[in-house]
Amino acid sequence: MAQLLRHTRKLKTAQKIFHRESSSVVSCCSGDVAFVGKVHDLVWTRRCGLLGREDSSTSIFVGCSSSKMKSVDNRVDLNRNAFKMSSTGLSTSACQGNTTAMHIPMSRYAFTRTLLCPQARRMRYFSSVSDLPPHQEIGMPSLSPTMTEGNIARWLKKEGDKISPGEVLCEVETDKATVEMECMEEGYLAKILKGDGSQNIKVGEIIAITVEEEEDIGKFKDFQASASSNQPTESKESTETATASTTKESEQVKSPELKISLGEASSRSEDRIFSSPLARKLAEDNNVPLSSLKGTGPDGRILKADVEDYLASIARTVSESKILDSGALHALNYSDIPNSQIRKVTASRLLLSKQTIPHYYLTVDTRVDKLMELRGQLNSLQESSGGKRISVNDLVIKAAALALKKVPQCNSSWMNDFIRQYHNVNINVAVQTENGLFVPVIRDADKKGLSKIAEEVKKLAQKAKENSLKPEEYEGGTFTVSNLGGPFGIKQFCAIINPPQSCILAVGSAEKRVIPGNGLNQFEFGSFMSVTLSCDHRVIDGAIGAEWLKAFKGYLENPTSMLL
Repeated sequence: MAQLLRHTRKLKTAQKIFHRESSSVVSCCSGDVAFVGKVHDLVWTRRCGLLGREDSSTSIFVGCSSSKMKSVDNRVDLNRNAFKMSSTGLSTSACQGNTTAMHIPMSRYAFTRTLLCPQARRMRYFSSVSDLPPHQEIGMPSLSPTMTEGNIARWLKKEGDKISPGEVLCEVETDKATVEMECMEEGYLAKILKGDGSQNIKVGEIIAITVEEEEDIGKFKDFQASASSNQPTESKESTETATASTTKESEQVKSPELKISLGEASSRSEDRIFSSPLARKLAEDNNVPLSSLKGTGPDGRILKADVEDYLASIARTVSESKILDSGALHALNYSDIPNSQIRKVTASRLLLSKQTIPHYYLTVDTRVDKLMELRGQLNSLQESSGGKRISVNDLVIKAAALALKKVPQCNSSWMNDFIRQYHNVNINVAVQTENGLFVPVIRDADKKGLSKIAEEVKKLAQKAKENSLKPEEYEGGTFTVSNLGGPFGIKQFCAIINPPQSCILAVGSAEKRVIPGNGLNQFEFGSFMSVTLSCDHRVIDGAIGAEWLKAFKGYLENPTSMLL
């Protein structure tokens, strides 16, 4: 694997050198001199006493294979492919492969940390073109575990702007939210390769160029990223292999077709067409060539039935074409709406859930008169103290969290070889926005008061509508609550489990019902709310799901117990 030698104008003291099997970056400089070497792997030795020293006796050995290395008294003895770097110069000895022998005087040195190639956000390159100075190619970062591509929402910096560590370069739309991408080093934004609104940018694909000196900005005016830097080598090789195999297959297919067609032509020219007189007369009357018919009589003789079948097939084809033509005349007007990243992820995850998780559903009606009464009392206190109003959904979240503490089997995930039971109760709350469905998380909901839950839900819901949720604000949930009753008046529905969770609670609307009494004319009115629990049968048996619903119903019908 080709190694990258990073060039920097800022001199640093040497740090510890670690052994890595992945790609590593070494930075050495002296004035305007830099070095790039290619070896299969770099093995970083331990600390060799370089820190704070610049004498000619100090040296570092960097080898290619850990199996060919002997460590004695914190020194590394390399048999071959060794680089020797001292404070007076850098040279190579006994190197093979693509290593270039050179000696570069240097007065100082610096080492940077190991970069794992799939996760590297920015890389420093040296161009072979003499008019391009050292620069950094910033790639599309991986901002979530499931992210494979992203979109550029907008750039907050323009070409030529000075950038400093911590400043926001652009907003990246990931598969779950819009995340700010911060600058890691000081410099200047020389070129933006992917402008505002650029979509479907693969992780690692170059989106911008930065330089250290302001006078270098103009040299990247017409810079274009090479295709090789945006596409991995494996994909090119697989493409070439696929193209070659396709060409060979097509050649193999064409040659037998040619032989077969020639054989059929010669046999047809030599063979005589046999037909009955009645079939010949019917074919002539309808202008049907006998050569287009296949006989079903003795020795392939064409009969009257063969001609009639042929005429019937032509009639069906004509009628079908007329139907298609009439349908084309009455075509529907429509417009194609491109899918956002959150829509794509929602579709794939829910499809995976329905295809792989054995769902079952439990529904129960809960009387919520006492819940509504308690909510009114609490909101009066909240208004007087300037706090956020408490909604029915906030009370549902608290009741669900406490029920999960009572029945922890429902706070689990299926892990194929085992079931993982969580000790934290983190409740995801489904929020519908113009950009799609988001599920921000309320962490440790069982330990928080109703006012704190109400405050966090309103804050996260607003951020979801603004498409500005951070990964830590929607990841790590263990249970989900989806409420279509309050906002939309849906009486009852069944929700799809949000993997890797094993439960989701669907909350319907509350409605007034007549409750019969013991006497003839005795009755009363009560408010009832329907809730449906969707369970993963691999993790939760029916009795366990019913036990959780019983605990949940108990908290809603006796809400003061949630305050204890």
